[in-house]
Amino acid sequence: MDFMLNAIEVRVLGSLMEKELATPEYYPLSLNALINACNQKTNRSPVLALDADTVAGALQSLKQQQLVYQSDASRVPKYWQAFAKQKNLISREAALLSLLLLRGPQTAGELRNRSETLCSFENIEEVFHSLENLSTTGLVVQLPRQPGQKEQRFAQLLAGELDMTEQANARQEPVMMARAAASDRITELEKTVATLQEEMAALKQAFAIFKKEFE
Repeated sequence: MDFMLNAIEVRVLGSLMEKELATPEYYPLSLNALINACNQKTNRSPVLALDADTVAGALQSLKQQQLVYQSDASRVPKYWQAFAKQKNLISREAALLSLLLLRGPQTAGELRNRSETLCSFENIEEVFHSLENLSTTGLVVQLPRQPGQKEQRFAQLLAGELDMTEQANARQEPVMMARAAASDRITELEKTVATLQEEMAALKQAFAIFKKEFE
């Protein structure tokens, strides 16, 4: 690989590749449209909140590397990616690579399910064939099977080789976050119950006083 992208550049390039396939009628993208694509809460991992300056900086870097181009034909500048064409990727390969750029390492089955809006694969063998082509060109790598995993995952290499320790931590983080969230909900529920109990006791006391006045 004659270049290495950072995390923001990966998100910007992946978003452009995805939108070219998913919504060609709205492609190329304006800066605002690209920001929205980068910050989507669906089909993104992790979910980001990039601002205009950050996305514009990534675009400038990608333009310097001739991976993205800008059109000033309309009042609003539009951006499109040239990476897929430079690497002679067919739509299926571009779709799989965009998913790996946007969502991180995934199994072939996950990629097939998530690629439905971008392209179609008749069977899982076609997915493996496309992934093999991407691996041959050095864009994708098949990761070693990790403990507790039934299938091996694939990862993009545009950001360099993966740190497997970081990947293990990344898989544990959602579980830890879920446990923390559950703990927070329980704490909030306990506070709510305590408040309701106090209010109920106050109402009982007020009612007892009111009843005594009319006896």
